[in-house]
Amino acid sequence: MSTYIVLLRGVNVGGKNLLPMKALKALLEGAGYLNVQTYIQSGNIVLDAPVHPGDELGSLIKDSFGFEPGIMLFTQDEFAAAVAANPFSGAGNTIHFYFCTTPPHLDTALLESLRASSENYALVGNVFYLHAPDGIGRSKLVAKIESCLGVSATGRNLNTVSKLQLMLDDKP
Repeated sequence: MSTYIVLLRGVNVGGKNLLPMKALKALLEGAGYLNVQTYIQSGNIVLDAPVHPGDELGSLIKDSFGFEPGIMLFTQDEFAAAVAANPFSGAGNTIHFYFCTTPPHLDTALLESLRASSENYALVGNVFYLHAPDGIGRSKLVAKIESCLGVSATGRNLNTVSKLQLMLDDKP
């Protein structure tokens, strides 16, 4: 039995792709996943499975809710490594993790043209780390992040990543 972290992309945003976490948890438990936990409404899941879930999660959601979200799936070790690799670990809660489906192909010129002078970033493996001390609400870089990365990505703030890591740490 292995533990996986599942990050769903684009659910419950702007009234689209509505996916109630309570119903999702029941669906996953009904499909045989164990110790299913969700965190907030943006599609953060920790679960146990005897084999790698692969594409099954997307099909389950599509069959039950009518859409197939982007899915980022990590083993417990992969997720812990992404947390540990955070180059801005002492910068407080203004850190954002962008988990990418495949290794990004940074468009550095575009990235630099959009980056605010207060924003700093780093790319480690398939994770783009952004330190945005002024917030991301008006960030030009965040608005075009996938264009800069060249791949599909889903973002999580440090609070969410830390909570998911705590959920993993609390597992028996």
